[in-house]
Amino acid sequence: MDQAPNSPKAGLPFKTVTPMVRVWDPVVRLFHWTVAIACVLNLFILEEGEYWHRMTGYTVAIALCIRIVWGFAGTHYARFSQFFPTRAKVAAQLRDISRGTERRMLGHTPLASIMMLTLMALLIGTCLTGWMTTLDAFFGDKWLKQLHGLMANIIMILAFAHAGAALIESWRHKENLVWAMVTGRKRR
Repeated sequence: MDQAPNSPKAGLPFKTVTPMVRVWDPVVRLFHWTVAIACVLNLFILEEGEYWHRMTGYTVAIALCIRIVWGFAGTHYARFSQFFPTRAKVAAQLRDISRGTERRMLGHTPLASIMMLTLMALLIGTCLTGWMTTLDAFFGDKWLKQLHGLMANIIMILAFAHAGAALIESWRHKENLVWAMVTGRKRR
């Protein structure tokens, strides 16, 4: 009886290839990394209110507009309807985590969806308040600059929590989620 060339009985090393599936399309990945880089630049490197700080903010605003449109017209895992975190979905995920029976999801989990939508809302607010500080109507208004700074700081805290959660979930599910956001592919 003949053996298949890659079968263990044929004496050759048997390598199982894990099938991969495209989850994060280029628009989602470009949005993610544009925002991540822009936040690092604007929070830690660029001078607040200066030309490149503003240009980076406008870049984030454009990326947000594209991502919002893509959330309605994009690929399956990019659509808001695919991952909108209802109360029932969040409760089910929390219950499954507490029982140790959490299912692996290809797209966003309900808790990850809350984080993503919260970050997007804060980014919109930060872009809006940043733009408003350039208008004559708000010239010198301290409350607006303070609100802008507060939202930026909350984004920074949540971004660190998001990155930490991605590392923890990568370990728990034995899947490199950071690399998945680079390549767009995850295990089937």
